[in-house]
Amino acid sequence: MKLCDLITHYCPDHYTVRRPFIIAEAGVNHEGDMNIARRLIDEAKEGGADAIKFQTYKAETIASKDSPSYWDLSKEPTDSQYRLFKKYDKFWKSEYEALKLHCDETGIEFLSTPFDVESAKFLNDLMGVFKISSSDLNNKPFIQFLCGFGKPIVLSTGAAYMYEVEEAVSWIQDIGNPVALLHCVLNYPTDDANANLAMIQTLRRRYSELPIGYSDHTLPKDMQTLEVATLLGATIIEKHFTHDKTLPGNDHYHAMDKEDLKRFHRRMDELFTLLGDPRKRPLKSEQLSRDNARRSLVAICDIPEGAVIKTEHLTWKRPAHGINPRDIEKVIGRVSARAIKEDEVLKWRMLA
Repeated sequence: MKLCDLITHYCPDHYTVRRPFIIAEAGVNHEGDMNIARRLIDEAKEGGADAIKFQTYKAETIASKDSPSYWDLSKEPTDSQYRLFKKYDKFWKSEYEALKLHCDETGIEFLSTPFDVESAKFLNDLMGVFKISSSDLNNKPFIQFLCGFGKPIVLSTGAAYMYEVEEAVSWIQDIGNPVALLHCVLNYPTDDANANLAMIQTLRRRYSELPIGYSDHTLPKDMQTLEVATLLGATIIEKHFTHDKTLPGNDHYHAMDKEDLKRFHRRMDELFTLLGDPRKRPLKSEQLSRDNARRSLVAICDIPEGAVIKTEHLTWKRPAHGINPRDIEKVIGRVSARAIKEDEVLKWRMLA
């Protein structure tokens, strides 16, 4: 399923946990190298991602030259947003067109977050959904511009109060675009203690009609954070993705790789095996227990032929091969068609 279809045709069912749509957030972990970007696409597909997402910007249009950092300087020592973005803003229209083609050939959906008007214009021809970063949640003119393309919007909600989320959603819905919301914590990396996955349920309660997901910045470790997010109802999961977690700087240090993603899918197989079918009905494997561990009405004493069955004639015992105890009112007052022995399981043919 394409992300556009998931958002446009979303049908709320708060009793069913779904396998999430996985977005491998490559961002600019290609570091301006097309061969690495293609490798990221190939490895995201191999790991089992549904989509791979890049980030499209120019340093001059995203940050002023004196903009300070907001990341872990021990991992990425560049203390200026402008200087960091300048390192990685080499790709533009022709490069993303080539990466879109490679995604199509590989069988994975192409996405990229635009951070300016010009990139949004050419990305519109390459993808069916626009992703809006948490950093632009309050950027009303840019949100309205992106909505003008008429496509579904995925909005991250990091570092926001609920009233800010409600405000941004109203701008989108006033124009008429379908929207999905991603819980996000805007720390790079996010400590487990700050993951606040309960916010997924807060968003689900507030926007029960919308797909709610999770954009994760915790360290990958055993991928348990994403498992919990899935069980809490995240239908879309986005996490930074790299081909080499040991690389210094930028987003490599808190990203997952293809092996992490494979591990996550193995755990999903196990979890969804445990979850099974949400419909409440007996399983085939329970039929023997249903037959033998449930009870029937049983004669507590000898009942002669022609006797009127009374409450004091009856008890209930296993197995469930006779009259169901729920039908006791239908039995009382009936006449025995033959002598019934003590401890005999009652059957309808024994009654006149």
